[in-house]
Amino acid sequence: MIKIGMTLGDRYEILEKIGTGGMSDVYKAKDGKLNRFVAVKVLKQEFAENANFVSKFKTEAQAAAGMMHPNIVNVYDVGEEGGTHYIVMELVEGITLKKYIEKKSRLSIKETISIAIQVSMGIEAAHNNHIIHRDIKPQNIMISKEGKVKVTDFGIAKAVSSNTITSNVMGSVHYTSPEQARGGFSDEKSDIYSLGITMFEMLTGRVPFNGETTVAIAIKHIQEPMPSPREYVAEIPISVEQIVFKCTQKSPDRRYQSMSELIADLKRSLMKPDEDFVKISDPDEDAATKMVTEADMRQIKSKTERIAVDDIRMRTGDDGMDAPARRPKNSSKARNAKASKSKPSKNARNTSKQQPAKKRRTENVKPEKRRANKAPARESAPDDEFMEKLTTVLAIVAALIIGILIIFFVGRHFGLFEFTTSDNDITDQIEDLAVVTEEPTPQTDGDINDGKIEVPNVINMSYAEAVATLNKKGFKQIEKVQMSSSTVNKGNVAEQTPAAGERADKEDTIVLAVSTGAEIVQVKVPNVIGLSEMDATAVLVEHGLQVGAVTEANDPDTNLIDKVCYQSYAAEVTVESGTKVDLRISTGTGEKVYFYVGNIESPGSEDSEYAPGSEATVILSTLEGTELKRETVTSFPVSMNITGITGSGDGVITIIYNVTIPGTTTTDADGNVTTSEATTEERTVRRSVKFSEE
Repeated sequence: MIKIGMTLGDRYEILEKIGTGGMSDVYKAKDGKLNRFVAVKVLKQEFAENANFVSKFKTEAQAAAGMMHPNIVNVYDVGEEGGTHYIVMELVEGITLKKYIEKKSRLSIKETISIAIQVSMGIEAAHNNHIIHRDIKPQNIMISKEGKVKVTDFGIAKAVSSNTITSNVMGSVHYTSPEQARGGFSDEKSDIYSLGITMFEMLTGRVPFNGETTVAIAIKHIQEPMPSPREYVAEIPISVEQIVFKCTQKSPDRRYQSMSELIADLKRSLMKPDEDFVKISDPDEDAATKMVTEADMRQIKSKTERIAVDDIRMRTGDDGMDAPARRPKNSSKARNAKASKSKPSKNARNTSKQQPAKKRRTENVKPEKRRANKAPARESAPDDEFMEKLTTVLAIVAALIIGILIIFFVGRHFGLFEFTTSDNDITDQIEDLAVVTEEPTPQTDGDINDGKIEVPNVINMSYAEAVATLNKKGFKQIEKVQMSSSTVNKGNVAEQTPAAGERADKEDTIVLAVSTGAEIVQVKVPNVIGLSEMDATAVLVEHGLQVGAVTEANDPDTNLIDKVCYQSYAAEVTVESGTKVDLRISTGTGEKVYFYVGNIESPGSEDSEYAPGSEATVILSTLEGTELKRETVTSFPVSMNITGITGSGDGVITIIYNVTIPGTTTTDADGNVTTSEATTEERTVRRSVKFSEE
């Protein structure tokens, strides 16, 4: 249990609590050994009792302690005392990027890019140390009073497993990558995705995907297209928009492959914001550089054998009318597309042009891609031997086809051949043979190249109907989850993953989120007493609540001045999500504090009989009678500087001094002389004064 004033590790004196999160509390402390202020992050008790979590926490925290970078909140020490696990970090005086965005509504283009560059440099340093953050979000990015941007929470982020993601960390799921949302493997490119979402929020003041539950938000990350930030802020330049798009591609392979690539584009966008220079990789182009697999080799061999069989049939007089049953699946489309052509000579010319076109395509491939397409030299003698045989067979078959075509057209011209088959049938056979020499074209369901089929749309269907529809398409693995929805009837499918229209293997699992209806979400009210208005707002919003009326109030606890001293719902009370919580901000005990700085002049202006240089007592007091200062002086003006004055703000200056009344001599009518001695008389001058409010 952490208490103010205690010392951890015989070194770190706990001074005050400065923050709290889902898994830890943060305290300001003083390092007695190095005489500096530090931040101590203490793991909450519910996580400290999990041995596996603690082990990962300590391992990752120790790894993070080895990193030193100006854009990282550096970790100085890791320790444990009496079951309390803690990390000692650099103390950053400032606010989180989340609060900064809330304060400014949204950031400017240049400010966004500048912050993104600094964040990227910090993450890059971590990646170079083989540390993946896995929880990049505005809440984990600090902005110091000097404007320095620093990434924090490296240690805890990697230690957290998917089992710890609950409704209490709604903030994280808004920035999670699709692969993290699926519970799959995540790497450096997951941090790049989360940074892209963070950039979107900096630019627009909002997150791109939102929902009623963490599951609903996660599904959107997986299947919904990324909205353009320019939909919300039209002046965002194209380069910045494209950088955000590239960071947030669903497929990690289409994102920036490293932080250095991202940093380069961010810097370029500062110089040329309106230039469209961001390039997102094309999966079709990427596919062209893949090595030939064993499956591809079997497919080529099958097609080659089919060509040889067709060739034998043509030479033996079999016109191949039953060939469609054994043709490649895509040959029927080619035949239908060209069935309207009637002149065999034209078709023959078109067919004969295919090979030069193929050659031109090969020549246009960049040298490095041609090298990438080559098989490793002499890795397998059987493969080389097979390819040599395959080349020989193809050459022989091509020569036979050309010879047969020449004989056929010459013979037909002289009337030597009379076939009952039509010109179109001959064209179909030629096209069937030509299919294997063409490059693969996009296929529909049942494509022999990738085996993937299109996922049907089952949104708003009943669960049973959706399962039946998916089964009919060949998908057998169906996973059911539940989510509340105010727009989809209870029992019907509200979300699906993969999304409708995407392509997937029949063995893939289709996740169906079934609506439980517009159920009321219950949340617990957090304790925000003692937080600033901004911090209290952030905590309430993260818990699914809203801030109601905010007013000022007096409170006897001087530690709560300018902080929340009252909340309309007590902590831990269960209320409906979206409930408004009223707050009161303490202004103190109700007494204002004043000060007085001034020069008090002599009483000569009020009393001409005051003798300069004579002794006087000067008293400063409040109107209520509290004496603030008393001085005995012989010269004026008298300077006074008094602070911490309480009361009405009105004061009184009192000057007490003596005046000597000289003696007199008088003579009456009888000639008698009367002499009186000189006397001293005490006199008082009072002046009203106004104090200034501190």
